[in-house]
Amino acid sequence: MNLTVKDLGEQGLLPILQKYCPAEIIGDDGAILSLKDGYSLVVTTDVLVNNVHFSDLTTSPEDVGWRAAAANLSDLAAMGAEPLGITVGLALTPNLAIDWLEGLYRGLSSCLQVYQTAIVGGDVCRATEINISITALGQVAKNEEIRRFNAKVGDSIVVTGYHGLSRAGLELLLHPETGRNLNSAQKKRLIQAHQRPQPRLDCIPHLQKIVKQFPIAGMDSSDGLADAIIQICRCSGVGAEIERIPLHPTLKEYVGAEKALEWALYGGEDFELVLSLPPDSARELLEKVGEEGAIIGQIVRGKEIKLADGRNLSLSSGFQHF
Repeated sequence: MNLTVKDLGEQGLLPILQKYCPAEIIGDDGAILSLKDGYSLVVTTDVLVNNVHFSDLTTSPEDVGWRAAAANLSDLAAMGAEPLGITVGLALTPNLAIDWLEGLYRGLSSCLQVYQTAIVGGDVCRATEINISITALGQVAKNEEIRRFNAKVGDSIVVTGYHGLSRAGLELLLHPETGRNLNSAQKKRLIQAHQRPQPRLDCIPHLQKIVKQFPIAGMDSSDGLADAIIQICRCSGVGAEIERIPLHPTLKEYVGAEKALEWALYGGEDFELVLSLPPDSARELLEKVGEEGAIIGQIVRGKEIKLADGRNLSLSSGFQHF
């Protein structure tokens, strides 16, 4: 028998969800977490809605859980923060299968375990559509936060990895026939980029060393590389010259160089970090983050953001909810 949410009710459902949480933290009306001395609390929230952010066509419940956790951890990484925990708010349809819900929590837990983080609380209610609201809590040393408004003229613009792969993975999942020119390993690489993104918390120790000496501007690229560059420049009152955007060979083979560049700029959900920092620090960081990282341009005076071919970067092609 496939049990549903309404079969168990709220009181029957909670013990199933609580087994994915540390017993010593949950059970009260709120979680109690301690900050290190001299640290600030960082709080970020994302809402995921069925058939907007995920669908049975492209993501298993485990993948939905992983992506939900990764999106919030990526926001913490973009602030230079270490994760403390997450809370999970669920709006569920009564006929939702318990197996689906457990899959969601397995995915959440799998991602969180990689980064030594836990689910520390949450809530559940009835709804006509599945909604998942994740709030992530982190900590960062005071005056060492990464903020969007810290870009300075002369800074290098750094990305920690390739862009456009998640968009390509989504296309493959929706239209498998389009990947006839790719082998199985290439397809897996693109699909994994979409279903199992990796928040760049691994960069935090290296960024912490740099930010003690120089302010760093940055954000993650969840809404697209172009969006991240534009937001940083707007907040900092500067312009940018984008000289080179690395394109993954598999992405170019899949859709060609022109479409690959479009997806790299506007595809979204790659969850890499986009950073503005002094050139020497940028080169130092790239030695630590791996060969997929790159300097893609520099911060300049003015307000224009130009690509190497002279075109202005625009938000009109990027993802917007409204």
